[in-house]
Amino acid sequence: MLTLRKSQDRGFADHGWLKSFHSFSFAGYYDPRHMGFGNLRVINEDRIAPGTGFGTHGHRDMEIISYVLQGELAHKDSMGNVKGIPPGDVQRMSAGRGVMHSEFNHAQGQTTHFLQIWIEPNVTGITPSYEQKTFTSEDKRGRLRLVASPDAAEGSVKIHADARLYAGLFDGDEATTLTLDPSRGTYVHLVRGELSVNGTPLATGDAALLSGEASLRLDAARDAEVLVFDVTPD
Repeated sequence: MLTLRKSQDRGFADHGWLKSFHSFSFAGYYDPRHMGFGNLRVINEDRIAPGTGFGTHGHRDMEIISYVLQGELAHKDSMGNVKGIPPGDVQRMSAGRGVMHSEFNHAQGQTTHFLQIWIEPNVTGITPSYEQKTFTSEDKRGRLRLVASPDAAEGSVKIHADARLYAGLFDGDEATTLTLDPSRGTYVHLVRGELSVNGTPLATGDAALLSGEASLRLDAARDAEVLVFDVTPD
């Protein structure tokens, strides 16, 4: 079964310095029909205005992934990490028993556009940790590149969760097929462009929620960037 979630149906918050679309219930946006998908709990599409950002705040027992699309995200945390996260990098922070961090856009005249992703861990109370890796456009061109997994397979960042995250770039005749476990869930989020998912067309910001499916087919693309999540059953 495939369920289409249109971009305009997401929650939206405009804080002036931050504009954010929420795929699932978050902060002031609450929709009991969209509390998450399996162990995937948050996909926030955030745009941070120049010279602003999230001040120091805390997390615990959550796997947090940042996927930057434009600009650069400045990260600082209580583990001693001070990092810049550019487009193409995937950052993973395991909050574990507790971590404090901040995220800022220090660039003048350029918005930082990124996806903030939260996945529920399969272990709690662990020592917080941080990882960041670069995945080039060539890595993702015409294919689904594994970028996060429980076992760090294929050079992906390691998450402490029963989930896998793939990223891909597709255009024109570029297409791919991914074998799925029908007992699990698959969440396809189209970051930009146009793309067909098992014959269903998606536009920028749309998502396809798949359950009971044995395969995923991505084709009919136009300047598409896509994230695919393999998660626990919903």
